[in-house]
Amino acid sequence: MQKRKLQVTSFTRKIRKYSSYKGRIGTIAPNRIKRRFQTHIPHQKITTDTTEFKYYEVDSKGHMAMQKLYLDPFMDMCNGEILSFGIDRHPSAINVMNALNKAIEVTADCPYRRTFHSDQGWAYQMKAYSHRLREEHIFQSMSRKGCCYDNSVMENFFGLLKQEIYYGIVYYSYEELKAEIERYIKYYNEERIKEKLGWMSSVQYRLSLPAA
Repeated sequence: MQKRKLQVTSFTRKIRKYSSYKGRIGTIAPNRIKRRFQTHIPHQKITTDTTEFKYYEVDSKGHMAMQKLYLDPFMDMCNGEILSFGIDRHPSAINVMNALNKAIEVTADCPYRRTFHSDQGWAYQMKAYSHRLREEHIFQSMSRKGCCYDNSVMENFFGLLKQEIYYGIVYYSYEELKAEIERYIKYYNEERIKEKLGWMSSVQYRLSLPAA
């Protein structure tokens, strides 16, 4: 591709990365994960983050206006499976809390104490978020400020998602973009194979593990 001077435009990111950090507004948890992302125990180490997408809609004056969509997924570090997620038009505490509660429910079968990891975004500093984790005796862990490598597994997922269904494609409604993200997450969990999982999908790998 370099010799022929070919450029894959769908893999070119030209937008500013969304940041949910608003300063210290609540609880800052210690970094318990410390980049130890590997685990052979399903539902033990969970990570989350928020990412932003743009799409276009015709406004009341007939003009094409840029709009935004926000995705809040919770991922199992064991196999990369997206356990729950929320999608909304705005950064939303309710969206994050609903996805958190679903992730807590899905991971309740873990025989070990769970750890939920995130960055220091405003939603993860909320009293309601921290209190909900304490209620379930779940450790809260946070990346260091401004260090994306402390949550690289989620950053990698966002990169794949956007490379495969977003960059180079223009979406013209919230519903269209939302449906495509939902379709991709189902595909990512159930069909997209990974070398580190022995060429199985995330769900196939989890089902192949011996019962705890």
